[in-house]
This record gives sequence, C-alpha cells and structure tokens, in this order.
Amino acid sequence: MTHPGYKQFCPLAMAGELLCTRWTMLVLRELMAGSTRFNDLRRGVPKMSPTLLSQRLKELEAAGVIERHPAAQKGNFEYQLTHAGKDLRGVVEAMGFWGQRWIETSSSLKKQNLDVSLLMWDMRRNLKPSPLPNKRTVINFLYPELPASKRSWWLVVEADGGVDLCWADPGFEIDLYVSTDLRTMTAIWMGLTTVAREKDKVSLTGDRAIANTMQDWLGLSPFAVELKRGPTLVAA
Repeated sequence: MTHPGYKQFCPLAMAGELLCTRWTMLVLRELMAGSTRFNDLRRGVPKMSPTLLSQRLKELEAAGVIERHPAAQKGNFEYQLTHAGKDLRGVVEAMGFWGQRWIETSSSLKKQNLDVSLLMWDMRRNLKPSPLPNKRTVINFLYPELPASKRSWWLVVEADGGVDLCWADPGFEIDLYVSTDLRTMTAIWMGLTTVAREKDKVSLTGDRAIANTMQDWLGLSPFAVELKRGPTLVAA
C-alpha cells in the first residue's frame, strides 16, 4: 500500500486504508458479481486503467481479500474471494443500497455518470432468460444520441440460458430492436422507472411477445432489486 494511512489503531481506520482507495469498492463489486478474469473485471470498470486495476488486485491479494489462481488457459489467472473477501459482501451491498436510497436521482443520472459499456455489461449478466422463447434470441439496443462506436449493442440469449454481449453485429437475425436514449435506459435499469412508464421514449420493433415481456426479462440493477425483494448481488 503506497498511499498514506490514517495512523490509527481503530479497526474502521485500518479497513478504510484498504477499502477507501479509488476504485477498490467497485473492483470488489465486480468480484462479488461473479467476474474472475482480468478482462471481465475491466468490462465492469471500463473507465479504470489496466495498470490501476492490476495494482488494486495486488493490494487486495496482499491483504488476504482475494487469491489468484492459474486459469485453464495457460498464462491467464482467475481471482477468487477468500473468506475475508466474502465477508465484505454485506459492506458492498450496504453501500450500494444506501446510494440507491439516499443519493439524489438527478446526480446518478447526470451525463458524466452515464456509461453505456457498464450498463450493457450489467444488463447482460442480470438478464432473465426464462420469459424469452426457448431458442436463440437476439436483441439489438440502439442509442441514437451516442457516437457510432457506442451506438449499437447486441444481447444474444442462447436456448440454454447463456447470454453474450456483442459490440459488433453477430450476424444473427434480430428478434427485437430497442431504441432509446442512454439516460432513460439507465433509469429503467436502476428501477427508478419502468418500460411501460417510458413508452414514449422507448421504441420496440420486432417480436411483440418479446417486446411485451421486456420488463420481465430485462432484470434490474441488484441494488434496485433490494428495494422490493431484499439484497442479492447477481453472479455473472
């Protein structure tokens, strides 16, 4: 740990020296959501530099919060939470739930806080396949106001329930096109509004059955779910 400490024996101060460094809690959020590979962790914190992510992982490993294990693919590693790391779940969830309840909505939805890469990555791992047809289903999300490189995203849901996120056209027939603005989609995802309430801002073109069940298969941010069902971080 290279940053200055609080120099207090208080357990809160000592925990803060590890957990209150920039990005650390978000890295823990990703680990608790099921990401174990470096590249998957990066997708969950897309604005964090690879160098800083590597540094934070080393700090968490040195503190006994995570362990690094060789992956099946030679030269790659997986990061797993230790018992001490798993014991932080309540801390991470409590902070997220507090933010959902008490941080002003207008602040969370400010333009500089919107991130289409993170939004789509979260949607991929929390999507609920059961309301969708028992076949490959492809949903193309379009954000017309964004630059061309970030405007179009594809969620590919396989018959076995596997979900993939694509930045480029996967070449499959599209079952549903969802066109909206990033702020509206983020608000729906956070549970601050619903697809039905935003029907004038969300254009759905394609399979009507899939369109009509969008609120069911979309899922929500795990912190939004807590307001209705109790806490749970959904695994990737």
